[in-house]
Amino acid sequence: MSFRFLLLPTLLLSMLAAAAPAQEPETESGLPIPRFVSLRADEVNVRTGPGSRYPVDWVFVRKALPVEIVAEFDTWRRIRDVEGTEGWVHQSMLSGGRSLLVRGEIPATLRVEPREDAPAVARAEPGVLGRLVSCPGPSDPAAGWCYCEVSGYGGWLRREDIWGLYPAETIE
Repeated sequence: MSFRFLLLPTLLLSMLAAAAPAQEPETESGLPIPRFVSLRADEVNVRTGPGSRYPVDWVFVRKALPVEIVAEFDTWRRIRDVEGTEGWVHQSMLSGGRSLLVRGEIPATLRVEPREDAPAVARAEPGVLGRLVSCPGPSDPAAGWCYCEVSGYGGWLRREDIWGLYPAETIE
């Protein structure tokens, strides 16, 4: 067999591949990857792989904890927590509702307005969970802040005090 016959199909395939437009990878859900969600239940099994046959690696015991979906396979989602630990959970254990985790070494201050000099509403200890209500976009004067509900209090938290959203993400 001549190499000429092998070269022609290879050349045609490479030309077709070069002419094809670049596309975003499709996900099982059709939603973007990565994205933040929250845990739906008080106990969520995190497995070593995408299926119930895989062993449970650990169990989250904190409903509404924000986690980041970094991959999808069928009805399973690979998630990452605030510490960077990853594992697989079934999609039914996740909620699209947006939550936050207060991060840092010292309490974060919820404020009446999105300004450092605005009166305090409450202080939230590191590790406290809350609900993200809105986060203005990068062109908004309040871009460095998010309106949140934490332990029954509503107010503005600095983005840098929150884990559960991307730096320039807008939440409406």
